[in-house]
Amino acid sequence: MRFEHLGAQPRIHPDAVVAATAVISGDVEIGADCQILHGAVITAEGGAITLGANVIVMENALVRATATNAVHIADHVLVGPMASISGAVVEEEVFLATGTRVFNGAHIGARSEVRINAVVHLRTTLPAESTVPIGWVAVGDPVQILPPDRHEEIWAAQRELDFPGYVFGLDRETPDLMVQLTERYGRSLARHADDRRLD
Repeated sequence: MRFEHLGAQPRIHPDAVVAATAVISGDVEIGADCQILHGAVITAEGGAITLGANVIVMENALVRATATNAVHIADHVLVGPMASISGAVVEEEVFLATGTRVFNGAHIGARSEVRINAVVHLRTTLPAESTVPIGWVAVGDPVQILPPDRHEEIWAAQRELDFPGYVFGLDRETPDLMVQLTERYGRSLARHADDRRLD
């Protein structure tokens, strides 16, 4: 399913294959020989998404750009089933395994591997040819790659990256943070009410 969103329509190379149940919305460019499998969602929420050549986005994966952070995925990248990329740059020949999460402002260097259920956190730079082990967390710039049982170290780095401030423009200490966050984000997402289906 293809949708015009905020006046922008997807541009899909004629050699790319997009499953009938995939959703492609807005300012999205899909390069030659890409494969977008069933249930994948590629949605440009105010920022552009560019997929190079030979990118594979597997079942139920999510690729989302924001007004603040576009998405660029270079050639020969595999985005595994149920993986999620939000507002990030992924260089060439990267493997993002099943269930990986890549957050806003992240940059993943060429030929890196982010293994099953691993996380590349907000505003994190992962150098070329890096590996994030299964279930581990990459956080910061310079990056720290930590196992999930080191929560205090992860939180110390993550807190400095300021997720609510960077992504939503809200102070973490706001007493009604979730009220403001959901109302602001909800208004932004409500712009989908004017989407137009193209196929």
